[in-house]
Amino acid sequence: MAPARVARGLFDLRLTAQPLEPGEAPAQPARTLIHKQFRGDLEASGMGQMLSFRSATPGSAGYVAMERVEGRLAGRSGSFVLMHLGEMTRGAPQLSVRVVPDSGTGELAGLSGDMSIEARNGQHLYVFTYRLPGE
Repeated sequence: MAPARVARGLFDLRLTAQPLEPGEAPAQPARTLIHKQFRGDLEASGMGQMLSFRSATPGSAGYVAMERVEGRLAGRSGSFVLMHLGEMTRGAPQLSVRVVPDSGTGELAGLSGDMSIEARNGQHLYVFTYRLPGE
C-alpha cells in the first residue's frame, strides 16, 4: 500500500442556526447548517448539518456533524462525506473528522482519510491525510 497523501489549505465557514422544532426544550441539542469553501490542495465546497450541546459547565460541549464535500482533490473530481465528532472538556478540545467509508463518488470513489481542523488568527486551516484506490 502506498503511503498516505496529505492535502493542506484553508476554508471559509458559515454556520446558520436552525430554529427549534415545536415542543423542543432549549436544553436540547442545537441544530446548525454548515457551509464551507475549501481552498488549497482541496478545492471544494462542503454542506452539512451539525447537532451540538453546551453543558452548564464552562468550556464543556460536544457536537456531531455530517458534511458532503464536492470538488477536486489531487486532480480528481467527485464528492465524499465527512463525519465529525467533537468534544470540549472544560476547555480541552478533542476532534475526529473522518471520511465515511464508501462515500466517495466519481474519481474520488474509494477515498479514505482523516482531517484535522484548526482555527488560528481568525482563519480555519485543514490538513487532510487520505488514500485513493490504486495508489
